[in-house]
Amino acid sequence: MAPSKSGDETHRELEERQDPRLLRALDMVAPGTGLREGIDNIVHSRTGGLLVIGDPEEISFLFSGGIPMDLDYTPALLYQVAKMDGAIILDQDATKIIAANVQLMPDPTILSDETGTRHRTAERVSKQTDALVVAISERREVVSIYLGGMKYILQDIPAVLAKANQGLRNLDKYRARLDSMSTRLTELEFEGRVVLYDVLSVLQRVELVSRMAVEVERYIVELGAEGRLIEMQLEETLVGVAADKSALIRDFAITDTEQSLSDALSALSHLPHQELLDYGRLAELLGYDRKTSTLEFPVSSRGYRVLGRIPRLPKLVVQRIVQEFGGLEEVLAASDEDLEAVEGVGATRAKEIREGMRRIREVEPVDRYLQD
Repeated sequence: MAPSKSGDETHRELEERQDPRLLRALDMVAPGTGLREGIDNIVHSRTGGLLVIGDPEEISFLFSGGIPMDLDYTPALLYQVAKMDGAIILDQDATKIIAANVQLMPDPTILSDETGTRHRTAERVSKQTDALVVAISERREVVSIYLGGMKYILQDIPAVLAKANQGLRNLDKYRARLDSMSTRLTELEFEGRVVLYDVLSVLQRVELVSRMAVEVERYIVELGAEGRLIEMQLEETLVGVAADKSALIRDFAITDTEQSLSDALSALSHLPHQELLDYGRLAELLGYDRKTSTLEFPVSSRGYRVLGRIPRLPKLVVQRIVQEFGGLEEVLAASDEDLEAVEGVGATRAKEIREGMRRIREVEPVDRYLQD
């Protein structure tokens, strides 16, 4: 039985799978692209192949022999030249086939976990250069991508599609729970009964939703043209999540500046999974003492999150209202004249703000009742 992985190991694996370089590589070989069509042709012909995609001048020191070509890339041409032994060299955009039947000579002292000659060469080239290397197995019909020492095996589209759909279903459940918790927090904000635990619960959940979405996005990249429907569903599921995360931090962090917001968002996104589950660590990100009793520590909202939900209210006006009154409680207690006096508000917008907050206060508990 394989040993279980720690939270940190799982987080590292997730980061590697979401590495921007790997995502760009998957995008290049996704279904619907010319490169993927050529790779599929090689797979079906069972000839095998080794493709090196990169700047020819930077990787030419590895070349020995070969046939210079410098021809525009087409799937048919790739299929034909793959019948020859040796590697096929493409430019970094995979728009030209630079050479074929090339013998690659990577540093033999570079460690490799691969056993086959083709895959061992591919791994070493990827570790020695910035090139993307694609190894196509002759007998097993497996396509392996090597980049910067990372290896990723392309999966069958039905398998990726199934994982993407499962991820989307899980994301829907997490989003529903997030909405329920967020509704409860809003209700507590209006009542002035928020404790730090309520805030951190929503912050934790919104970050979990964000991370699950990133994983689904990776599947969408790999699906290429086959993932458009899932992409549309994902966009619909994520509406408002990023804005709510930022507003939540601005509402309850000890310091309210653009820099502190940026730092908190960055730190939150890089938290290992186990630390994300630690409320003391989350409290630290907002500037509180790690030992704070979150269940008893009262906090007050600045109002960014509630004001941001009022239709057609510009962010700049929200900023000015918060700066003028200092918190949601003060905004609720302000007179019409005080609200109208804020730059960019005026009588008409002040009325819309009052009406908007009234609707939020009335509708949110109803939404929570329906969700629960």
